[in-house]
Amino acid sequence: MSYHQPAYPGNFPRRALLGVACAAAALVPLGFGILPVAQASAQSAASNAAQDIADTWQGTLHAGQDLRTVVKITKDAGGYKALFYSIDQGGEPLPVTSVTLQGTNVKMELKMINGTYEGKLSADGKTIVGNWSQGPNPLPLTLTRATPETEWSIPAPPPVIPPMAADANPSFEVATIKPTKPDEQRKLLIVRGRLFETVNTSLNDLISFAYGLHAKQVIGIPAWADTDKFDITAQPDLEGRPNDKQLKGMLQKLLTERFKLAFHRDKKELSVYVLSVAKTGQKMTKSEGDPNGLPGLFFSGLGALNVRNANMGDFSQLMQSVVLDRPVVDQTSLTGRFDFKLNWTPDDSQFGGMGAKIPPPTDSATAPPPLYTAIVEQIGLKLEATKAPADVLVIDHVEKPSEN
Repeated sequence: MSYHQPAYPGNFPRRALLGVACAAAALVPLGFGILPVAQASAQSAASNAAQDIADTWQGTLHAGQDLRTVVKITKDAGGYKALFYSIDQGGEPLPVTSVTLQGTNVKMELKMINGTYEGKLSADGKTIVGNWSQGPNPLPLTLTRATPETEWSIPAPPPVIPPMAADANPSFEVATIKPTKPDEQRKLLIVRGRLFETVNTSLNDLISFAYGLHAKQVIGIPAWADTDKFDITAQPDLEGRPNDKQLKGMLQKLLTERFKLAFHRDKKELSVYVLSVAKTGQKMTKSEGDPNGLPGLFFSGLGALNVRNANMGDFSQLMQSVVLDRPVVDQTSLTGRFDFKLNWTPDDSQFGGMGAKIPPPTDSATAPPPLYTAIVEQIGLKLEATKAPADVLVIDHVEKPSEN
């Protein structure tokens, strides 16, 4: 389950020009014929124009739903730069980390979402036929050079919503809970401005997020709490954007009111993972995001985690609720918020709560390392299995919510 706040130059060898005396003009050998210099220059200019990819490109990605994609590429002395827009998902610009053109091969990387686009530029320079990758299964995406008449409109960015007062105690004023459609593949928990949404979430998922617990820390819960999935749309009764604590407080109230959740707390010795700082020291980047804002943690593929503006508690909770089979205890003593990426090759013990099918192991030299290696090498932390007393919630009563 992802939790985030919404939140894709060629060089050619120069040939020596052999001058040939002629009454009209110098001639340039070209293949088996001879062209006047002026005509050759015109053709060269047209070819260079076709090879220049600085422009607006657009195409539709078929990823379960049709997603219109716009890429705006510019060029300066340092090379190509670009902004990527998925206009059917809000249209907020994503910076493209790198854009390269080698011959007719175009490659763009978006490290923020672990995305890559690779394609071939057509001879006339009007299309790029390629694939978008954001996980193990690439999807075809053909980009077409747009004109003022064909260019798609990019939605205006959402209005900036000021934060809710820090001492506010909001509740969800309006909350809609519906069963998830059987063919739904996504699983997420997201905040868009003031709107709180979940897709394909179980009661166990909701309790885990609201109280910061692993499923094994919830005792006496009925079987349907895992099997029944819900989509929730809710909005606070107060103005402003809630912070993380306020969001979880509203969800706790919703669980009490709509699921009739009642419980008491206890302690129990459990198998846990302890998260600590590795001997190398932590390697994450201090976040420049709002220290009171919501964190962004989402997967762009199995084992491809993107983290923005999150503290160690946020990271631990995500790992225990989505990836690992037991609670994660944060013993890093790290304060503040961080930005980082973590890429690993998952095994069969991971992502069990999402029902994900883990691909078979690969011998590829480019495959990311296992989780326990990647977490040390990439972000300077470590996970160790042990046993320790842990907080648990003992369920006294819970009901399925009525539809609305």
